[in-house]
Amino acid sequence: MPRPIRATISAGALAHNLRIARTHAGRARIWAVIKANAYGHGLERAARALGAADGFAVLDFAEAERLRRAGVTQPILMLEGIFTATDVPLLNEYALTPVIHHPRQIELLGALARPVDVYFKVNSGMNRLGFTTANAQAGYQALRAHPRVNTVTLMTHFADADGATGVSAQLERFAALTEAFSGPRSLANSAALVRFPETHADWVRPGIMLYGCSPFADRSAEALGLKPAMTLASEIIATQELARGEGVGYGLGYRAEREMRIGVVACGYADGYPRHAGAGTPVLVNARRTRVVGRVSMDMITVDLSDMPQAGVGAPVTLWGEGLSADEVAAAAGTLSYELLCAAAPRVPVVEVR
Repeated sequence: MPRPIRATISAGALAHNLRIARTHAGRARIWAVIKANAYGHGLERAARALGAADGFAVLDFAEAERLRRAGVTQPILMLEGIFTATDVPLLNEYALTPVIHHPRQIELLGALARPVDVYFKVNSGMNRLGFTTANAQAGYQALRAHPRVNTVTLMTHFADADGATGVSAQLERFAALTEAFSGPRSLANSAALVRFPETHADWVRPGIMLYGCSPFADRSAEALGLKPAMTLASEIIATQELARGEGVGYGLGYRAEREMRIGVVACGYADGYPRHAGAGTPVLVNARRTRVVGRVSMDMITVDLSDMPQAGVGAPVTLWGEGLSADEVAAAAGTLSYELLCAAAPRVPVVEVR
């Protein structure tokens, strides 16, 4: 018998979340961000479910090739552009749109066989990638004059659209840097798309919201109308009775405050569950909320069944997803839902549902 753990991916939830993004986007077109194997949901699977998107945004050329071989005809945006000269022919072969964020990439475009559309990334304050006051004018003019460049779309990325800083300072800086530049614009990530309509411009780039998680710490996915696209589920495979003061798991770091009944769940950090999830991290057993106790191990976690006398071997367990947001689990574990979704391990079987 296979281990009972599984990840269920809902194509219907993905499509629903895209519709929510569309309601916020208004007239702006949508790049559905499906990098990192669609945040762990499966690249081709997500592309099918998100087929109503205007384009797809990925990170590496292997992902772009997979999309084209799967029959995707929409534009594909390469979020970090080209890395070496060997990438340049692929722009033409697969009709890709590179983000240009460094002068060296403009030099590499000289090897293009046919013209391509490009995105010109401006560093408006996040200070990772992008042209600055020192080189933006020269970079933009070089692209506009390049014989192998068609349209140039202006782009930036917000550092704190989900936080207290917001986007106003970066918007002002972007406007100042691009005042003399013409062309479409792409600014908004998930948080800006929901929170700041003034950032919508011509193209938006939703990511985490498409997978049913909230970009905000203080607004739940449910409140935003989003549905979880991934549910990680397993079962209880054993139970133990603990006397008061007895420990459980490696290091015996958790000690029973009273007589307790413990359930052993077939899921551990080798399956993608966060090893640093401490006692109190929520789980569902038989659709009822309980908590992790003891240290997460490679293949198992232990949960409190003291108030669940009917929950025995075979009882269903939801680690995150339907009924228990990955955002809440991630917050309890001191991380982000992005990490949980991306970490789902290859050994976990995946079932796709509508």
